Amino acid sequence: MRLAGRLRRRLAVWDWAFVTHRLPYRFPDLADLDLFRASIAAPTALPHASPLLTCGEVSLTLDTSADPPVGACRFLDDDVLDRGLTAVAASFPHLRRLSATAAAESGGLMAIAGGCPTLQELQLHRCTDLALRPVSAFAHLQILRIVAASPALYGTGEDGGVTDIGLTILAHGCKRLVKLELLGCEGSYDGIAAVGRCCAMLEELTIADHRMDGGWLAALAFCGNLKTLRLQGCSRIDDDPGPAEHLGACLTLESLQLHQCQLRDRRALQALFLVCEGAREIQVQNCWGLEDDMFALVGLCRRVKFLSLEGCSLLTTRGLESVITLWSDLQSLEVVSCNKIKDEEISPALSQLFSNLKELKWRSDNKSLLAVSLVGTGMGKKGRVFFKRV
Repeated sequence: MRLAGRLRRRLAVWDWAFVTHRLPYRFPDLADLDLFRASIAAPTALPHASPLLTCGEVSLTLDTSADPPVGACRFLDDDVLDRGLTAVAASFPHLRRLSATAAAESGGLMAIAGGCPTLQELQLHRCTDLALRPVSAFAHLQILRIVAASPALYGTGEDGGVTDIGLTILAHGCKRLVKLELLGCEGSYDGIAAVGRCCAMLEELTIADHRMDGGWLAALAFCGNLKTLRLQGCSRIDDDPGPAEHLGACLTLESLQLHQCQLRDRRALQALFLVCEGAREIQVQNCWGLEDDMFALVGLCRRVKFLSLEGCSLLTTRGLESVITLWSDLQSLEVVSCNKIKDEEISPALSQLFSNLKELKWRSDNKSLLAVSLVGTGMGKKGRVFFKRV
């Protein structure tokens, strides 16, 4: 077993007691370690048949007798977390990736920074501004994923979470970042501007379910090396983006990706496409509110070579055609599960554009796709025709 453990480089731990006792002996050469699930305290006084509510990587046990039945996610005590991280730092000097829960005290993360000099990727859950202080001690950190503390989920105070203060701390301390993910973070123009000014090597920025103040979009212009911008699960983009002449642009941006976002605010969506006007790749997946008039704003990006649309149920064939026929550089098009885009509505101009593309993936209408796949099988007919009397 020890020989097999030596060959293992990646592990997710579910029991914190295993971290401090058997982990370094059973798996001595780990390079990728996930401790997040192990840091969640198991409930003790709930019935055996209590249901689980899972949200992302967090699973909460519901107390059906309580009102409300969902309580805060309970973590191990901070001193227990610190002792475990200190043990990991002493046992795994070649660790390259770590996923853990931030503690109020910084001793554990400081031990990781000193004992794991080759650590390149760090994922921190339940983050607050103060919890980000030791992050600056990681000299070679290139990938950082921050999951901000949510009062409803993590039971932290209302002043918890990551604000401009925390973003400024990580910006000044992690100047070699290449990839940054901010989940559930607060902040504003100042915090994003600090990241852009200090993290000159930043190439990929993901902002998910943000709670930022209006005006943060304009700060993206300070990200002078940004190549990929991803917005995911955002109920709003920017409440007050400001005048268009003050927005600036990400001149190096190549890819804009929108996943499960609300795109009903015309002013915010216009500001986003103005900032990303040089993007060559645009992906829109399962977003809400993208009607024809909103999709027309994509035309502000004039250098698009690759367009991917999935789950855009409000977009019509005419709305798609009005934009993509204006793009002379378009080389690749993907349209999947956009049920208002009909095959029979394709015009000769659109057909000609399709013939000039290098790559085309067209599965716009699930119903028409199903009908084509059932041809010759005898299925899909009405009962009075399909069934014959014997």
